[in-house]
Amino acid sequence: MSRTQLQGLRALWLTALLLLALPALPTRAAPAFLVDADWLAEHLEDDNLIVLEVRYHPHRFFTVGHIPGAVQVQRFKDLGDNQASPIMRFPSRAAFQETLRGWGVNDDSTLVLYDDSSTALTSRLYYLLELYGFDMARVKILNGGALEWTGFNELTKETTLARPRGTVTLKEANPDLFVEWTQVYDDVVARRDPNVVLIDARPHDMYSGEVIRHAIMGGHIPGAVNVVSLEGTDGQTGKWRDDAALKALYASIPKYTRIYVYCHDGFRMGLAYLQLKHLGYPDVRLYNGGWSHWGNELTLPVVEGAEPLGGDFAL
Repeated sequence: MSRTQLQGLRALWLTALLLLALPALPTRAAPAFLVDADWLAEHLEDDNLIVLEVRYHPHRFFTVGHIPGAVQVQRFKDLGDNQASPIMRFPSRAAFQETLRGWGVNDDSTLVLYDDSSTALTSRLYYLLELYGFDMARVKILNGGALEWTGFNELTKETTLARPRGTVTLKEANPDLFVEWTQVYDDVVARRDPNVVLIDARPHDMYSGEVIRHAIMGGHIPGAVNVVSLEGTDGQTGKWRDDAALKALYASIPKYTRIYVYCHDGFRMGLAYLQLKHLGYPDVRLYNGGWSHWGNELTLPVVEGAEPLGGDFAL
């Protein structure tokens, strides 16, 4: 073997050693608030732990079953303003606090949230807890939801015994976490503030107006960029995709801008909120009312098609 060949083999050997010495790169997103079924099974009997289920079809809490000891969350009634129009505006602090106390929640409770909808429904509950100042270090989401649990555990149809009434005390809504339609109209539609980005988290066909659902009008708010938050989850397992996939999903969104997000009834935008905050976006705010509000106000402007701006708004 020639000297040149020996040098080549030595270089390959050194490269291999260096690669073996490098730490393994994580393959999945690992936000601190995501837990798996093993973690939940280990902590299910903890004194301060409360499991909250938010199903897309709430009756399945009873007909299909739930995690033992779980409390049912009725996603529209419990997570919206029942007296508002649309009803999925954020509930008031007093109303949401009363709901939490009815579930037995105290200031020192650990909450584990799960759903059957790729964490989109639990994201709404998570966001409301953060909006009103709950200690978010005490809030977890079961990654993969009901499907993750049933991989090695069983659901039950047994009635969950009522917990003693809770004493949790919430704070006033954090004004840095939400935005009303007037501010969306002013910043995005009227002034086109370059420091504000508006995200429409709905499916592409709703964004374009091909499909009209949950509102009279189809299309999107002028200037909105379409990023489908559910594409950041695995449709088969319901689990979050890894960080690389999430970064690619939001690659077109500048990190250090103010971001407004909406969807049609408040769940997909909650998932976008969690994804963006996990990726380190510092200023993310949800549109209180979303498309269920904007799309039902006939005088507010709408753009149809795949581009953020079109028609008169393209000028």
